[in-house]
Amino acid sequence: MKTFLEKQFSKLWLGLVYLFLYLPLIFMIVFSFNSTRQDARFTGFSLRWYEALTHDTKIVEGFWLSLKVATISGVLSAILGTFAAFVLVRYRRFTGRTIFSGMVNAPLVMPEVVIGLSLLLLMVGAQNFFGWPQRGMLTIIFGHTLLGMAYGMVVIQSRLLEMDRSIEEAAMDLGARPHQVFFLITLPNIFQAILAAFLLAFTLSFDDVVIAEFLSGPGVNTLPQVIFGYARRGINPTIYAAATLLIVTVTICIVSYSIWVARQTRKREREIAAATRAELTALTVLAVK
Repeated sequence: MKTFLEKQFSKLWLGLVYLFLYLPLIFMIVFSFNSTRQDARFTGFSLRWYEALTHDTKIVEGFWLSLKVATISGVLSAILGTFAAFVLVRYRRFTGRTIFSGMVNAPLVMPEVVIGLSLLLLMVGAQNFFGWPQRGMLTIIFGHTLLGMAYGMVVIQSRLLEMDRSIEEAAMDLGARPHQVFFLITLPNIFQAILAAFLLAFTLSFDDVVIAEFLSGPGVNTLPQVIFGYARRGINPTIYAAATLLIVTVTICIVSYSIWVARQTRKREREIAAATRAELTALTVLAVK
């Protein structure tokens, strides 16, 4: 009886947590189809705010800018995070390792306001001294790459720690050079972690507004900045429509990625099982002989 009550309480608690997290999103999605600007009463179904969204040049331009910034910074974060994780995992002792590890992990614990302000001072100083870079898309990419690299490194580092190094050692025993081992053995084994790091950095970049506020230039505004600016001036159902489309897109991407990972996992398990059966068959044949 006690176990039954505990299970029911756990389900109830979990349901309340999900309700707390997702009820505001459901509320926003429903009111994105409202026929009027009312934010407390649903007056009728309409697509007028989605139509208005296509004619809002600020939101459209902000979306494409955010997409380009998130894609570039996601790729750079995955590459740099891979290198940083590989160095920290494979090379336990080298001069400056503690400082390097601390600097790479610093953005994880540092407030974004501090990161944005320090990067702003750096970019302004570099612009005054070298005349480059101009505040805009490039500086936002720099800031988002700094943040995304730290998060991506954690994901890839955990995968490298779990990886069986005997595979790499076997490849080296067979004559493979270090760079061949990395690209032919290590990289395929950590590819899912690299992809996860890219998706995490992409999401952080696309969602960020604090660092972008510090590093953006005149006329350069990402989608979160545009939405934040609209929200400060009052309720605009066009924001609801834009956010609903983003939620649907992110949900589709997450579900697709989860399905791909599940298929890859099942494929790997089948290959391991087939290899085990082949090894057992070979051992049986040798025993019979």
